[in-house]
Amino acid sequence: MMRQYELVERVTRYNPGADENLLNKAYVYAMQKHGSQRRANGDPYFSHPLEVAGILTDLKLDDATIVAALLHDTIEDTDATRSEIDAAFGEDIGRLVEGLTKIQRLDLVSKKAAQAENLRKLLLAISEDVRVLLVKLADRLHNMRTLEFMPEESRRRSAEETLEIYAPLAGRMGMHDMREELEELAFRVVNPEAHATITERLAEQRERNRDLIARIERELTEGLAASGLKARVMGREKRPYSIFRKMERKAVSFEQLSDIIGFRVIVDTVQECYAVLGVVHSTWPAVPGRFKDYISTPKQNDYRSIHTTVIGPGKQRVELQIRTSAMDRVAEYGIAAHALYKDGVPLKSRANGANGKAAGANAEIHAYEWLRRTIEMLAEGDTPEEFLEHTKLELFQDQVFCFTPKGRLIALPRGATPIDFAYAVHTDIGDTCVGAKINGRTMPLMTDLHNGDEVEIIRSKAQVPPAAWESMVVTGKARSAIRRATRASVRRQYAGLGRRILERSFERARRPFDDQVLLPVLPRLAQNNLEDMLAAVGRGEIPSSNVVKAVYPDHEEERPSRRVQRNEEGWFGLRRAGLKFRVPGFSRKAAEKGASRTVPIRGVTSDMQVRFADGGALPGERIVGIASPGEGVTIYPIGAQALKAFDDQPERWLDVRWDLDEVKYERFPARIEVTAMNEPGTLAQVAQVIADNGANISNLKITKAAPDFSVMIIDVEVFDVKHLTRLVAQLRAKPVVSTVARSYG
Repeated sequence: MMRQYELVERVTRYNPGADENLLNKAYVYAMQKHGSQRRANGDPYFSHPLEVAGILTDLKLDDATIVAALLHDTIEDTDATRSEIDAAFGEDIGRLVEGLTKIQRLDLVSKKAAQAENLRKLLLAISEDVRVLLVKLADRLHNMRTLEFMPEESRRRSAEETLEIYAPLAGRMGMHDMREELEELAFRVVNPEAHATITERLAEQRERNRDLIARIERELTEGLAASGLKARVMGREKRPYSIFRKMERKAVSFEQLSDIIGFRVIVDTVQECYAVLGVVHSTWPAVPGRFKDYISTPKQNDYRSIHTTVIGPGKQRVELQIRTSAMDRVAEYGIAAHALYKDGVPLKSRANGANGKAAGANAEIHAYEWLRRTIEMLAEGDTPEEFLEHTKLELFQDQVFCFTPKGRLIALPRGATPIDFAYAVHTDIGDTCVGAKINGRTMPLMTDLHNGDEVEIIRSKAQVPPAAWESMVVTGKARSAIRRATRASVRRQYAGLGRRILERSFERARRPFDDQVLLPVLPRLAQNNLEDMLAAVGRGEIPSSNVVKAVYPDHEEERPSRRVQRNEEGWFGLRRAGLKFRVPGFSRKAAEKGASRTVPIRGVTSDMQVRFADGGALPGERIVGIASPGEGVTIYPIGAQALKAFDDQPERWLDVRWDLDEVKYERFPARIEVTAMNEPGTLAQVAQVIADNGANISNLKITKAAPDFSVMIIDVEVFDVKHLTRLVAQLRAKPVVSTVARSYG
């Protein structure tokens, strides 16, 4: 275990002005708080935060981050408190330790919603101060290094979440060395056979190519020196996990890979990078399609380098990465390589509104761009599951670089389409996109984009993004925006239907109708705005009569009677013999509009057999009758999905109305779907609410039983829609109930 003076020496080696008293104080405090606690391998628990701090000294981080690493488990695992740490070490360190405590129990292979919520906490904590991420990654790295002492199930769970979240997150922040080590440690646990096989092949190839690697390094160094360029040339072998992913992605064998060994050429200036490129390409043939300039167009995590592949000595393919020493440090350590802290003031993430500039430098830290976009998705109201899906898409994708007609650079994942491009420029451009020109040619919206493409988006204000686009795009931002636009479109349709319903209701009540009379009663109807209220009416959540009564409290609603619509083309013919029904020109659409006049028809109940469809129908909601020769009439709510089966049989549709005696209370069937916690007493609580509301259960079926929840289909008998609405509201108020919805069978 590292001694106290050793830790201080490691910090003062790169930061002579470090606060040694603060470091010593934190060392002693953490050691005392963890006391006799032990890790799974039997070591004192304090060895873990000490090793985490040691990892961060390799990244040359500031005193506050090193102290936070020493203290990161104290609030979670000891009797230490935030106020105590604030008093002893200051609020800055206290905030870092609390941020780490909030995400300490990050279990990323649990249920999807909980997994997403924990990821939200992680990213929000990082958005407050990026040092939280650096400590968290170092914490995970040390845990992975000592994973063999954990139970098998815990090992696999930790390895999976490392590959799923932590390693890609380190890559997004530009910390490639840490990402590669995390991947290597996790790969060894998740797929031990593949790891062993690739490691063995690498060892064999290493032995065969030992002389060749030394020869290439020597010839490159000598060739560059002859041109007046002083450079360091280093051969570097790819890690097993990187090789495994490439074999899977390209469906090739180990023997078919030609770039297992790469070489880095490190020089002092950007000009020398391009000079090296000229010497290399004039000495050895370049492999077509294997050149990328990430200096002129850096990656979003600030990675800058020139990549090229040539046919080098011994007719071997040689992959070269040409960069300056500063670029090499950023490539290794990512955001940790920037001068993030100056005068003890941490650089806040741009996601939290900071300027995103490195202290003491003018270069923008582009790694924050991805974090800012991800935090924006948090604020845009996606469900936890959608947020998790979008974030994983962003984490795992490689990039291509495209341009707008005005020359703006847009970075996108590989496989991105012009739709992704449009949404990357601006959400409004994506929502109104109807076509695209790629390099001046009109191309389908499903076309994959490539590096250097110039994309022009063709727009139309009348466009609404089709829901099918969601399966065509690859960026989280585009999927999120398409889902929101689809929901908004459906909501507008419901609002339009609700407006038509209210217009008819106010007309029947002989009362004036406009938006201004509705605005004052929105609070009484528990609605935030007019569109919400209209959509609720369109969905049947608020009866139109309630709105009329709220606007005109003195209005007395006429008692309804059983009626059959009189179509503009004639009366409905009703004959008991054979029960033939002819409804000229009548359709479901006409029933929804409710535009025709009504006349009373007596004796319908006695002359005709009337029954309710599965799922029932209730007084207060619009209904339609479907005539079946020899069987009578089946009553459906107008919103029942089963009515689609009769769309091509308009002659069977009857527009009917409720005819109920107000003093005669009669219950009607309705079906509800209840999702509730799977625990003792849940069913009793649900049944008690139904009984307390004067309703009756006629049938109950549990369609899905999981360890955590059950889905119950309950047929209830209630008086009307208001009665059912009140019952549903009280069921939703129960802590054991997750969701309640009307089911139409």
